[in-house]
Amino acid sequence: MDFDFRLLIVLAPLAAAAGWAVFNILPAAIRQAQEFLREKN
Repeated sequence: MDFDFRLLIVLAPLAAAAGWAVFNILPAAIRQAQEFLREKN
């Protein structure tokens, strides 16, 4: 059973883009969630 590397070639840039988006958005999302929870108390 051979692995089709074309799938990896297609999915690698998509995974890199998703990871980059999460890396950039996550700190702001965490700050916003902390502020929201702070306002609730």
